[in-house]
Amino acid sequence: MKEAQGETGPVLEMRDVSSGYGASEVLQGLNLEVKHGEIVCLLGSNAAGKTTTLRTILGMVKPKSGQIHLNGERIDGLTTGQIVGKGVTMVPENRRLFAKMSVRENLEIGAQLRNDKAAISADMDRVFDLFPRLKERLSQRAGTLSGGEQQMLAIGRALMASPRVLLMDEPSMGLAPILVEQVFETIEHINGQGVTIFLVEQNANVALAIADRGYVIQTGKIVMQDSAAALLANPQLSQAYLGEMSG
Repeated sequence: MKEAQGETGPVLEMRDVSSGYGASEVLQGLNLEVKHGEIVCLLGSNAAGKTTTLRTILGMVKPKSGQIHLNGERIDGLTTGQIVGKGVTMVPENRRLFAKMSVRENLEIGAQLRNDKAAISADMDRVFDLFPRLKERLSQRAGTLSGGEQQMLAIGRALMASPRVLLMDEPSMGLAPILVEQVFETIEHINGQGVTIFLVEQNANVALAIADRGYVIQTGKIVMQDSAAALLANPQLSQAYLGEMSG
């Protein structure tokens, strides 16, 4: 939708990736790609392998086989910190904030791998432009924020890492419908500022409404992929997934 000028090919690519926990193999030969400037969503029911996919990209789960590339460079052997340093970060499921720390401290943690003070300050201002409410609550403990405010803070913290690729795990989880709409408008806005977005979401309708393309994962394998518009119009997807995942 908004491919960056002069940049072609995938910014993020998984090639025949299998991974899991201990002897359990959750992902089985996964192939997917996200191009510069896209919003791509990964859809599937519970326990299909969506979160494991994100955790594998970020190095929190090591692939048993296959390769993961960022801008053509292999990253599957790197630590999570090294991958974040190369421009990939995640807004985790259930937000995972530091509840007893202030809004400011949570945001500063997002920038902990950086030392470019002027750019960090500019990114903090950018977060406040996106979420003015966070600026009003800078000294407030994160755990006392509302669910919607916590999601703002989780997104803001991820943006403080200055990502080129933003991974998002169930951004609509636990939010009222009006807040879901606001969060996805924010995702579109962030994407419009040049951040490539790969999001996992059970609410397929709202995810596909803003995405360029989508993949459907089932028991660790990609079973469907197409443009977002084609997936929304696909009766097979509608029967098998959209009704199930729209709640």
